[in-house]
Amino acid sequence: MSDVLTLELVKVPGTARTRDDAIREAGQLLVDVGAVNPEYVDAMLQRESSVSTFMGNGLAIPHGTNESKGAILRTAMSLVRYDEPVDWAGNPARVVVGIAGVGDEHLEILGKIAVLFADSDQAQRVIDAPDALSVYRILESVNA
Repeated sequence: MSDVLTLELVKVPGTARTRDDAIREAGQLLVDVGAVNPEYVDAMLQRESSVSTFMGNGLAIPHGTNESKGAILRTAMSLVRYDEPVDWAGNPARVVVGIAGVGDEHLEILGKIAVLFADSDQAQRVIDAPDALSVYRILESVNA
């Protein structure tokens, strides 16, 4: 996962208080590292308006629409962990993972994140991690 997630793409704690601001926060990290064009963030918001990306265990995985693939410059993921839950259409999101995948590369990323968060103990480790480096190390261990 180290080729798509770097420490600069992990933010702890996040500052957003709404679902849409959380999507913008995760998306801006992708913009800042040159993985996506700014219009990809708009597509992340558009997708969320049609289908929720809340996955359970405090996790949401916003990503763009199929039509926004041209705004992806390279495959990457961002992760923002919140100290207080963000209301995700009635669900408490503590971890927001922004995904941008060239072709179908994002499917492997989604699979690894889903496996990690399917285990409530592992999900809690991410939620309880004190800083970005600790979260990053937990995610790196998933790839080991």
